[in-house]
Amino acid sequence: MNKNELVSGIADKAGIKKTDAEKALKAFIEVVTDELKAGEKVQLVGFGTFETAERPAREGRNPRTGETMKIEASKSPKFKAGKALKDAIN
Repeated sequence: MNKNELVSGIADKAGIKKTDAEKALKAFIEVVTDELKAGEKVQLVGFGTFETAERPAREGRNPRTGETMKIEASKSPKFKAGKALKDAIN
């Protein structure tokens, strides 16, 4: 499913126009992104939790040359599915 299909599905389920569904989806993405940037987590009970994971600085190797290189610390987004979502899938 791509973004357009998701917007269509939201519009159909909610009984709203596709433009309104697209605005709602964009707003949801922006809010989640802003909260993750601020170091917060977004918890949707029954669906799951969006949070950030800290990745420490480490040494890696260039696979082409085998040369050692430094990989800087970073943050990455993480999603953990909730129990209700897991149960619905299984």
